[in-house]
Amino acid sequence: MPRPAKQTQRRILDAAYELFYQKGYYRVGVDEIAAFAGITKRTLYYHFVSKDELLQAVLALHSELALARIRKYEDRYSGNADEIIDVLFSELAKWSKKPGWTGAGFTRLVMELADLPGHPALAIAHRHKAAVEAWWVSLLKRAGVSSPLKRAREVVLLMEGATALILIHRDQSYAEAANQAAKDLVSGLRRS
Repeated sequence: MPRPAKQTQRRILDAAYELFYQKGYYRVGVDEIAAFAGITKRTLYYHFVSKDELLQAVLALHSELALARIRKYEDRYSGNADEIIDVLFSELAKWSKKPGWTGAGFTRLVMELADLPGHPALAIAHRHKAAVEAWWVSLLKRAGVSSPLKRAREVVLLMEGATALILIHRDQSYAEAANQAAKDLVSGLRRS
């Protein structure tokens, strides 16, 4: 019995995301994706003309899913700015302890594609990160933080930096350091 096209397409997207996240874009071939999805390579190419087109579809889907997850758990990010920031960096510390954690998938893929500035997947990653930053602007505005755009950009920068350093050093204390730095920035304090 043949599978419906949408179901097959989703299996391909899920398999590709899993493999891209685990190994990176360049280290995964379409043969491996097809095998992981339980389909033939011909079926994969029926749904996606190229690996690049598949990557675009993967990022578009996972951006949508990630933003929906953020909205679903948005009630966790309530209270004053310090409480909101505590949630962010405690979630990062928990997430980074999971087996197989390899950092932020969007960031890792963009770094792999850095020498291809016109790659369409970069535009999807840009929109995703901009949407996350805009979400932070709204949270900080709601918490009464002055200059919420500037502060949101600083918080996101600290989150990305902490993620990278946790990945490099396998040390969750970077989340704690970024948490404190974000609180200092948001409150306008500078420690010496």
